Amino acid sequence: MGLLSKKDTKLITDPLADNNPITIQVLGICSALAITAELKASIVMAISVFFVLGIGNVVISLLRNVIPSKIRIIVQLVVVAALVIIVDQVLKAFAYELSKTLSVFVGLIITNCIIMGRFEAFALGNGPWRSFLDGIGNAAGYGLILIIVGFFRELLGSGTLLGFPVLGNPIPGEQTGLYALGYENNGFMLLSPMALIVVGIIIWIQRSRNKDLIED
Repeated sequence: MGLLSKKDTKLITDPLADNNPITIQVLGICSALAITAELKASIVMAISVFFVLGIGNVVISLLRNVIPSKIRIIVQLVVVAALVIIVDQVLKAFAYELSKTLSVFVGLIITNCIIMGRFEAFALGNGPWRSFLDGIGNAAGYGLILIIVGFFRELLGSGTLLGFPVLGNPIPGEQTGLYALGYENNGFMLLSPMALIVVGIIIWIQRSRNKDLIED
């Protein structure tokens, strides 16, 4: 028997596609719009949520039988706030410039609908192992969309990926690559509404491939 049963495997794979927290559950949209102008910021936010949701789900699961029902939301907020502080301090220590860019949004992980939703819907009713799998599955699904959106927004908006030029040199008189052929960066891709459009395209592709996702 393998490490993961079929049900356990679905906890990880379902959020990557047919039950994605952003495109299907429509949760965590704000950060998808706000921080995906750069691929690096998207990756760091994805890793941050991966840590907070994976560990947070386990902690809430371990405490589920001792948390009084009336204060469960407060306990959940304390747990996620503690984990977010750890993430914030690690970013300040090892990626200070990026931490300044993401500071507000890392703090907003505390109220991220995906995290509070998984605490309520899953961790409070399941054991630590399955809660951990559910946490990393939903975090991976969230991160996947952020990275896809960040990839296209930075590539088409700035002509770079992770800050490195990939389409050539855009400086007038010194153009190389696609810029030498007349290509211009699409500044609209760096605006938040374009993130919503990219997410909308992903949703359209998902529903085109799986008709069961189309609502009546």
